[in-house]
Amino acid sequence: MGGHSAAHEADAAAGKKRFRILVCIDGSEESYRGLRYAARLGGGVDADIALLYVRPVDQGMRTGGLQARVVRENMLNWGLELPGIKHLEKGRDMLMRLTSMEGEWDEESVHRDVEGDPLGDNATVYTHHQGKKLILELKVASDIASGILEQWEQFKYDLIVLGASANWAPMALSLWDPAVAEKIALYAPCSVLVARELEEGHGHLICTDGSERAKRAIEIDANIAARCNCSISLISVALDEESASDAQENVAEARNIIQLMGFEVKNSYAPVGNPIDEIIEQGMNYSLIVMADTGKSALQRFFMGSVAVKVLEKAKNSVLIVRDVES
Repeated sequence: MGGHSAAHEADAAAGKKRFRILVCIDGSEESYRGLRYAARLGGGVDADIALLYVRPVDQGMRTGGLQARVVRENMLNWGLELPGIKHLEKGRDMLMRLTSMEGEWDEESVHRDVEGDPLGDNATVYTHHQGKKLILELKVASDIASGILEQWEQFKYDLIVLGASANWAPMALSLWDPAVAEKIALYAPCSVLVARELEEGHGHLICTDGSERAKRAIEIDANIAARCNCSISLISVALDEESASDAQENVAEARNIIQLMGFEVKNSYAPVGNPIDEIIEQGMNYSLIVMADTGKSALQRFFMGSVAVKVLEKAKNSVLIVRDVES
């Protein structure tokens, strides 16, 4: 998509580091809860937010020719009941309201051909005079998860936000068909926030085990939490009483990292027990449970699992898995 790609390239050439959020919209309440949280995280002029709806190839466009041409001229003035357009329009209106940015937004429609589909990929890019961008993406893909991952490959977002899949029950699904949210959490190269009854205002609970990846995740999430004025709390779980002092040391070290960044820590915990159970129980008091990626390959995470993935599967509230795109 020419306009969207050009915007990214211009920022890179100017040496700008923008915070880019991809919000996956499917019309569910969870996806809009995720969008509202993304609006808080991406409220600054240095942040761009893209809304993505993925549709199957050729869905709703079998009439071809004239309609396809109209779509390419202006995605939001189709006058057609195409899948996803109402969801994107609702998301756009929410974002415009939540970002509270005065003044006019320039609008540009961009298109990319997709073989086998008359509509192809389409986007509308809104650019504020201060540089902030809101982007609506209607993407064609063989399946939803593939479409989301392809979108990341094209534009390299810092964070993907999506609602927990309605059929979230990994063990009940076939081996090759995990829920969309689980697939993205496993395979996305960047941080992933899975919204599940996401309530704002209760802060972030950052988990640490003292590893270098956990320390990097602390730094990344401290900056994310600061974007929405969210409080930060810490937890490190000891497997037994003998390792309790190690957990306490992990928390103390994490607190030091955050304070050196100029932020405060609200609460800290160093319980003894099963890490998954302890994290989930304490995490219920927070908007987000924040965990570092294991560093394993996506295939290893799928077959071997990890504390992060198991917390993601079993938690009743929202989970952010942090991955450092630059690492």
